[in-house]
Amino acid sequence: MGEGAEYKSDLKKEKVLKALLEDPILSDVPKNPSLEDVETLIGLELGSAMRISVLKLDSTSLDVIVMNTATVKVLKLAIKKKVNYMEQSSMGHRHISWKSVWANYCLSFDNNKLLNDDDALQDLGVRNNSQVCSTFLMMDGTVKLL
Repeated sequence: MGEGAEYKSDLKKEKVLKALLEDPILSDVPKNPSLEDVETLIGLELGSAMRISVLKLDSTSLDVIVMNTATVKVLKLAIKKKVNYMEQSSMGHRHISWKSVWANYCLSFDNNKLLNDDDALQDLGVRNNSQVCSTFLMMDGTVKLL
């Protein structure tokens, strides 16, 4: 396929994607989705991904979607992506030091700290529609659930 034909094909795909994203049924798809975003949403519909509610310290929550094979690290990346997207949408760009966030806070599920980034979520009991909580790490290494 020539460069011109490839360009036209990409434009056509872009128009189709734009039309699809305007459909109310697809309201949970981000405005500029990556292929990974779309694959994860498809995975949720097919049962190979899970929606996780993250209870924040201010008692609000946000939902993220990760594949069933996701690790704690993948969950943290999904949270980072979602929060950055929400911040960008509402307030413009604001820098969050995620290194500092994870140095002072951790996630917990069923009163267990999710400290090992390599742990598979399903091995920890996290399933579709589970809720994980933000927790504050005390100086002595203990956790205070907020």
